[in-house]
Amino acid sequence: MRLLFATQQVDAAHPTLGAAEAMVRALAERVDEVVVLAAAAGELPANARFRSFAAPTQALRGVRFESALAAELLRGRPDGFLAHMSPVYALLAAPLLKPLRVPDLLWFTQQSGGPNFRRAVPVVDAILSVDERSVPAASPKVRAIGHGIDLGLFDCAERPRRDGLRLLSLGRYAEVKGHDVAIRALPAFRGAELTVCGEETDTEVRGRLSKLAGDLGVGDRVHLLDAAPRSEVPRLLAEADVLVNATHGASADKVVFEALASCTPVVAASPVFDALLPPALRFTDGDPAGLAAATRSAAALPWDERRRLRGRVEAEHSVGHWADEVVAAVTLARE
Repeated sequence: MRLLFATQQVDAAHPTLGAAEAMVRALAERVDEVVVLAAAAGELPANARFRSFAAPTQALRGVRFESALAAELLRGRPDGFLAHMSPVYALLAAPLLKPLRVPDLLWFTQQSGGPNFRRAVPVVDAILSVDERSVPAASPKVRAIGHGIDLGLFDCAERPRRDGLRLLSLGRYAEVKGHDVAIRALPAFRGAELTVCGEETDTEVRGRLSKLAGDLGVGDRVHLLDAAPRSEVPRLLAEADVLVNATHGASADKVVFEALASCTPVVAASPVFDALLPPALRFTDGDPAGLAAATRSAAALPWDERRRLRGRVEAEHSVGHWADEVVAAVTLARE
């Protein structure tokens, strides 16, 4: 089997796209060859090749992407094409793939898809996601396959007891991430500290969060930091007592699964986690009091329960399980 994998870049250190490297590696372990089409790529497995479509403008990147794809198709008909998180690649590829009957698949895990996603829905053969609810489309093409977590990056080790909870919220500075809900819950905990790490996609959000923390009298206990390199995420999770995920809507934030893989308990509002997290660790979207109650339960979560949750991630959301499901989806689309 030969698969084409299109993404923005393959870089294990990238704070938001770093998971693509493990995904390519897992696919390469299951097929004869993976061809990566991206603007940039780091070290790849021996049976993976890289075709670049890097360009200074979006329009030129689109032209170079189609040129790279056409050149690869001239080498022979691949078994499938997977666009990673970028519907535009699935759209651009479709006119070249359809005449050859090459399955055109999209991996997508965002609540808001935009016009390219809406245009891609009727074009692609399948939309792969964590859960049916983690994409903004009600379509029979949506297939839930779990997340792709590299378990090897995260250790499950007991932490020593200490005074004062260390709460962690990872996610870009945007209103949808609900960092303000976590800050509003902090006064319920004496001595607790909250660290937020994220990309600054909205330049005003961090300032509003800082003001909110000051107004609530917890400014000295809220640390608003820049996005951490992906290599730092395992350490941040290991040092946290509870990961707080207050993202609004039906999100399937990868960091929730990564925290559970680290045996760090999680509190979350998204309904996507209703089958994964115990009810005591979930709270109503936007409810600081509910978040505080769930955080108390999470901090007291027994270690056997933490290990059980890691086992769930390993069985249902590991990168190996993800790659198996991708191969199965390609095989099904070819029938």
